[in-house]
Amino acid sequence: MRKQKTRQKQNGGQQAAKTRFVTHRRAPVGAPPGTLIADDKAAPTTLRIIRILGERIEEIAEASLPELTAAMKEGSIWLDVVGLADLDLISEIGKLFGLDGLAVEDIANTSQRPKVDIYENHPLIVVHMFDGVSVASKEQLAMVFDHRHVVTFQERPGDCLDPVRKRLAMPGGRIRTRGPAYLAYAILDTILDAYFPMLERIGEELEELEDRITSQPHPRDVARLHEIKRELLVVKRALWPSREMLSALGREELGIVPRDVAPFLRDTYDHAIQLIDVVETYRELSMGLLDLYLSSVSTRMNEVVKVLTIVSTIFIPLTFLAGIWGMNFDTADSPWNMPELSAYFGYPAALGSMAALAIGLVLFFRWKKWL
Repeated sequence: MRKQKTRQKQNGGQQAAKTRFVTHRRAPVGAPPGTLIADDKAAPTTLRIIRILGERIEEIAEASLPELTAAMKEGSIWLDVVGLADLDLISEIGKLFGLDGLAVEDIANTSQRPKVDIYENHPLIVVHMFDGVSVASKEQLAMVFDHRHVVTFQERPGDCLDPVRKRLAMPGGRIRTRGPAYLAYAILDTILDAYFPMLERIGEELEELEDRITSQPHPRDVARLHEIKRELLVVKRALWPSREMLSALGREELGIVPRDVAPFLRDTYDHAIQLIDVVETYRELSMGLLDLYLSSVSTRMNEVVKVLTIVSTIFIPLTFLAGIWGMNFDTADSPWNMPELSAYFGYPAALGSMAALAIGLVLFFRWKKWL
């Protein structure tokens, strides 16, 4: 009973880790714009504030709404909202920062594609974030910023943004002095950089699969290849819209970010292009490995069939001779009844002739290069 429960837990964990393409969360039919939808599986909402006060940094973990209100009055802040379960709190945060109602709706609805929406007081940036290890860690990160503050909304605890926090903690860094737009760029750049180690892991696994398929193919390799193709499709669906989003952010004519930040965003755009090339290369490699597996299995099957055919071909005439000499007609009744049965060396002669026939067939097959 205990083993059965353990197995059920393991299966449940595997199902939970599986990345799904289709989401069933949507607003009710006919709901007005700006309607927030509660998600039963959403993580509890916590606030993390990093105050940038010139050369000084203050961090408030698990801050309250009054602490947030007080922090906004002094210096610039980076508010990191983790978990989207408390929609009332998210609405209050939206009012404090003057967020548009449609932007708050997109923040709460985690089925958005990567994009940038420009509102009167702020842009809304939506990007898909990974932890740098597993594709199953995908989550939506929404970010808004103005001339003073940056606000990020994550689905659950755990992210890849620790390098940004470490840079903020280092005195004399330009991430403190370049303003919220530069901090927003640093966050986006770190999120894109986290794709690289994850894709490197997939590339190493594809190389291992190629070696195994070439030497000893196994059906489990095909199953893993299908999983990798699914993971790459998830990454592709995150990267292609991100490229468009970064391109729009870096356009100086749109004026979303200052001119001194736009070149950095173009560099992040180049990273996105590089990542897309890597994903497409790996997808082609995975499809090629599937073809290689089918070819390897077909080749091995042909080799087995060839060997069996040769063995059968050798034993067919031997079986024929054994059948002829095994009829045992009495030689006393007629001289035509198997006269070799009465020969003194009949049995050794029969075995010798059968062995000579078998050896002759093997030599013939080798001469024809069938062996």
